[in-house]
Amino acid sequence: MTRTAAGYDRRTFLKLTGLAGAAGLVRLPGTMHVAMAADAPSAGAIIDGKSPRMIVHNAKLGVMETPLELLREHHFTPKELLYNRTHFPVDGSGAWVATTAAPGADMTQGWTISVGGLVQRPKSIKVTDLAQMQQTKRVSVMQCAGNGRSYYWAKAKTPGSGWKHGGMGNLVWEGVPLLPLLKSLELSPDASVRFLTANGKDVPAVPGGADMIKSFPLTAPQLADAILALRMNGEPIPIIHGGPVRLVIPGYYGNMNVKWLTDLDFTVEETPSAIMQKTYRMPLEPVEPGKFTTQDLTQQNSVPTYGFAVMSVVFAPLAGQSVRAGDVELQGVAWNDGVVSLGEVRVSLDQGRTWRVAQLEAPDGPYAWHPWRTTARLSPGDHEVWVRAIDAWGRSQPIDGLTTWNPGGWDWHGVDRVPFRVV
Repeated sequence: MTRTAAGYDRRTFLKLTGLAGAAGLVRLPGTMHVAMAADAPSAGAIIDGKSPRMIVHNAKLGVMETPLELLREHHFTPKELLYNRTHFPVDGSGAWVATTAAPGADMTQGWTISVGGLVQRPKSIKVTDLAQMQQTKRVSVMQCAGNGRSYYWAKAKTPGSGWKHGGMGNLVWEGVPLLPLLKSLELSPDASVRFLTANGKDVPAVPGGADMIKSFPLTAPQLADAILALRMNGEPIPIIHGGPVRLVIPGYYGNMNVKWLTDLDFTVEETPSAIMQKTYRMPLEPVEPGKFTTQDLTQQNSVPTYGFAVMSVVFAPLAGQSVRAGDVELQGVAWNDGVVSLGEVRVSLDQGRTWRVAQLEAPDGPYAWHPWRTTARLSPGDHEVWVRAIDAWGRSQPIDGLTTWNPGGWDWHGVDRVPFRVV
C-alpha cells in the first residue's frame, strides 16, 4: 500500500486537488478538470491547458499523445504538448489529478518523502527542504514504454493504447541529485540491499490491486544521474506530470520515473507488485503472439522496461506529406539510454539497400534528443525515408521492428519508415 506523505492525509490530498466526490465531467475551481470514461472531450477539456489537437487515448485516465506536427515545433516540449500517461484514478472513483492544485494551494507544504527499508536510520525529507538545496538540471527524453505500440499491431494486437510516436517529449528537469542526497542522510543500508524501491501517492483503483511501485538496481549507471525533480522546463512540475516531486531517472521509460514521490526504500529484491513483475517487462527471447501472455513473464525469462532502446524518428517529411521536387530536407531526432554516446544516424531512400550518414547536431546532454538532418535531391513520385540510429556499443534499431513483438506492446524501436510524395 502507498504510505501517506507526512502532513497530507488522503482526504486533504483529494481536497487540495479538487477530486473528492467528482462525477461526470466537472469544471472545478481554478484550472482543474475531471473526466469520466463515458465522456469523449478534447484534451483541453480533460487536462486544462493541453492543446486541443492532442490525441486522446483514454479520457478517464487522461492518456494522450502529441501529434508529430506539433512535437517537432519545439526543441523542448512545452507542458501543453507533453504526452500524458496516468495509470489509475488517484481517488479510486474515476477521477484523477489534473494540472494544478486549487487556487492558493501549495502542494509542497507538508509533503515529505520517507526514506527507509533495510537501513539503520530511516529519515524523512521535506519537499520544502529539497527546494532549498542546490539544484541540478537534467535534459532528457521522457517516453512512455508503450510509445509506438500500434506498429506492433501489424503482427498481433496487444492490450493498451494505440500509441504512435507521440508518447514522448524532450524536457529540462531541475532537482536534487538522488545518490548524493541519500549518502548525506547516513542511512547505513544493509549489506544485502540491491535495489532502491520507489512509491508515489497514487493508489490502485481497486482495493488490493497492484500498486505503481518500481524498483531499480543500485548498480544501474543511470541512477547516478537521477534527481528528485521539482521543476520541469523552468516551472514547478504540473501535478498531472508528477508534481510536486517526481523521481526522474534520465534514459529510463516514463513508468520508472515515479510521480508524486512519497517513499524510497532500500530492498533486497524487486517489489512484488504485478505492475513490476507482470506488466512492464520485456521477454528475453522472441515469443509467439497468442501463445505467450504477460502472465508467462518471470524474472528468469524477461527484464523490466528500464532504459530506452536506441531509437530515431522522422519529423520531416511527415507520413503522407507532399513536398516539392529538388533538394528535400529530411530531419528528425534520435536518442538512446545515455549510457554510451549515440554514434550516428543513417538514412535510406531505397528501402535499406543503401544508407547515408545524417548530420547530427550536438545534443543538450547524453539523455536528450539528438536532432539529425540530411538533404536529398528527389524527383516527383512516391518516396519512403527510412532512418536508423546506432550507438557507440553498436546497438541499433531492427530493420523489422516486429521482431521484438511482446504481449505488453513495449519498447517499439524498429526502423522508422515514412512514406511521402514529391511533386
